[in-house]
Order: sequence, then C-alpha cells, then structure tokens
Amino acid sequence: MKETLYSTKFLNLMASKRKGKADWVYAHRPNAKNVVIIVPVIHKENGDYTLFLTTKRPPITEEYGDVTCLEFPAGLVGDENKDETTEIALNKELLEETGYEAKKFEIKVKNLTSSGGMTSEKSTLALAEIFDTKKKAEPVDDGGVITGQVEVRLEDVANFLEKAEEKGMYLSAQTLAGAYFLATKFFQTTKKCL
Repeated sequence: MKETLYSTKFLNLMASKRKGKADWVYAHRPNAKNVVIIVPVIHKENGDYTLFLTTKRPPITEEYGDVTCLEFPAGLVGDENKDETTEIALNKELLEETGYEAKKFEIKVKNLTSSGGMTSEKSTLALAEIFDTKKKAEPVDDGGVITGQVEVRLEDVANFLEKAEEKGMYLSAQTLAGAYFLATKFFQTTKKCL
C-alpha cells in the first residue's frame, strides 16, 4: 500500500506502507509514464560518433557545487500529452535536444532503473541511427539545464568517459548503460571499447 506524503506538479514524495516494517519513502513522477534515454549513433563520412550532452542539474549542483553532468539525450513520456507513446517521445526528445532526426531506433532495454531505492522512475534506452548529419532544428537548453553537446568517435567513448570523470564531471547511470550498449553493438565485445 502506498501513501502520498507530499505532492507537486512534477514530483511526489511517496511512502510504501510495509506491514511490520518501516515505511519506505521514495520519489515518484505523477505525470510521466516512462523516461526515454537516447544514445545517438551518428554515421559520418569519416566514421561513427555518438553525442553527449553537458548539463547542470539543480539537484546535483545544489548538493555538490558547480558540477557538470555528462548525459545522453533524454525526456519524459506523457508529461505534456498523456497519449504520448515511447516511440513518439524518442523522436521528439532526440530532435529537441540534439537537432538530429534518426532513421531508426533500436530499443535495448525497457525497464532501466537509475536508483530503485530512491525513485520509482523507469526508463527505456534506445540507440538512434542517424545518417543525415544536417541538424533539422536548433537544440533546446531545457531552461538552462543543457549547457552543450560533445560528439565523440565511438572507438574513443571509453577513454572520453574516463577523462571526463577525472576532470570532475558526473556520469549518470544511464550514460554508462548507453556506453555499454554502444560497445556491445559496435565492437561485439566490451573488452575492445570499455
């Protein structure tokens, strides 16, 4: 049984009432049915790339200072339109946050959790195959949260992530999951890439 302890437009604080055990308090998004995480694979004449976003996430900067996070494009499903599907959200969020359109999406995992002890949020992670490298729209900054984009050759991803962490950047669990799926798809073994 669950109980809402505190409610806002975008986030609720919930308690799981467990018989004979202490309540478990967690965060829940009342207006989204899912989250999409998009791992862009950009096919250029000189090789294949992926694209990371640099962000300033208020929960992280409030707790740890002026920290930059490194993420793949992502967004909520059904937050603005309750009839929105995962497939529609994949296309919409990729275009909004990168300016690119994908020829196809390959869903790699449908029930990815980032912190199951703290939030009920689940995500769908997909690879986006991009062959037309001309941007179709100006990327949004999501209210100042997205601060930039970094394109990285696929074979350089592991080294790039290692160097980013050494520089003090924060890596999301979804970023590492996306890197894993890039490695398994394009390098057949994680040993070559990770």
